[in-house]
Amino acid sequence: MDVTAAAKHGFTVNLSILFGELPLLERPAAAAAAGFTAAELWWPFGTEHNPSQAELDALRKAFGDAGVRLTGLNFLDDLSQGARGTVSVPSEKERFRANVPVAAELAASFGATALNALYGNRIEGVEPAEQDALALENLVLAAEAAHGIGAILLIEALNKAESPDYPLVSAAAAVEVVDKVNAATGLGNAGFLCDLYHLARNGEDLAAVIDTHADRIGHVQIADNPGRNEPGTGELDFEDLFARLSAAGYTGSIGLEYRPSTGVSADSFGWLPRELRAAR
Repeated sequence: MDVTAAAKHGFTVNLSILFGELPLLERPAAAAAAGFTAAELWWPFGTEHNPSQAELDALRKAFGDAGVRLTGLNFLDDLSQGARGTVSVPSEKERFRANVPVAAELAASFGATALNALYGNRIEGVEPAEQDALALENLVLAAEAAHGIGAILLIEALNKAESPDYPLVSAAAAVEVVDKVNAATGLGNAGFLCDLYHLARNGEDLAAVIDTHADRIGHVQIADNPGRNEPGTGELDFEDLFARLSAAGYTGSIGLEYRPSTGVSADSFGWLPRELRAAR
């Protein structure tokens, strides 16, 4: 596989899914040993929206000792409980809002430039319009917090097969929310998290998504489809996709958010020459 088209972007490795066979605090060093200099995380403290200072310091130390930058972080997502974010969930309103300054401060301490706010599942007995109104209120707060640290706010579409209660299951749906947030804040710092695996799993035309929404893309993440494993294990043409992203003007990094097909993360990077793994 020729991935030189992505050389100008550089890569980040999502340490919430890759190197998941290791304890969290050992993953930055493992990523560095594999040649990566930047990483992303889902919310790393489970359902704890306000972790202790000791937990925060331990995470910072692990990254600092490894010489790896954290470039992207989720707000409170409750993924450890099978949830898909807390932004639109009425019962989580206070937890999410309490988490916003915590996550922003943590991101700022790393110099992270992106914060991802997963929208949250539809809740039985709650009108979708009520959830959407709450989501916009919360996303405005999140965008303002991100702006305060010089970061962007990301809005992500997931795939319906794995997240049947998540309402943003197309690029268009996520971009619509991006536009609403930017209109409400006037800051222009909300962007579309273009996860090519989720979009492919939804059956979208990836080339058309890139061409149509290039100006809204704030970050790109990848995994092959089917399987959500490393590139080369499925059907996606990453050579073409990387070239299309470059041609469309995307200059950001590409996040690796896949499960290693063998279960050993260090063995899953053969498709990506070591000299291309460092962030740009």
